[in-house]
Amino acid sequence: MSDDFVPFATRTYGLVFLLLLISRGMDILSTWIATPHLVLEGNPIAKKLGWRWGLPLNIAICFGFALWPLPAVVISTTSLLIAARNFQSAWLMRSLGEQRYRDWYIERLQETNITLYLCCLFAQTGLTAAVGAGVLYFSDWDRAPVLLAIGLGIIAYSVAVCGFTLWGLVRLRRASIQEERRFQEYSFTR
Repeated sequence: MSDDFVPFATRTYGLVFLLLLISRGMDILSTWIATPHLVLEGNPIAKKLGWRWGLPLNIAICFGFALWPLPAVVISTTSLLIAARNFQSAWLMRSLGEQRYRDWYIERLQETNITLYLCCLFAQTGLTAAVGAGVLYFSDWDRAPVLLAIGLGIIAYSVAVCGFTLWGLVRLRRASIQEERRFQEYSFTR
């Protein structure tokens, strides 16, 4: 598999399409199991699109990127790692319910030192990215470009987890500040 495009409707196209369909499908399935109403969805674009527009967009992504194998492997690697992460806590999210799990998670965050939380987040994502960097470093890019794509997919996963988690923290912090202001305004007017 090279970094070139492959012709539509060839065997290679079909295999890459199937890889994308399975990996994106696992990401979607794990998200649906964890948060069927997307209350806990960390990706703001996916949350905004919802199921109605997100599913057709993902199918189009599969059709389009099946023409370009290396980015398809990056996307597939990232998607499978995200699905694994979703499945790790999906049972708890589903058993508690989306809103109750969200409230529980926020309470745990509020009880935790933010520096400790961020250190753990950066350690988790940094160590995972280090595995991806190791794959990149030890792969022969000319003879085994798929390893390059897998390494990049691992790094992309780490960046996504770190980025969306930080984005969620910023949103949570803003909401907390606004809620505190409303409470103070209400207390002041009484």
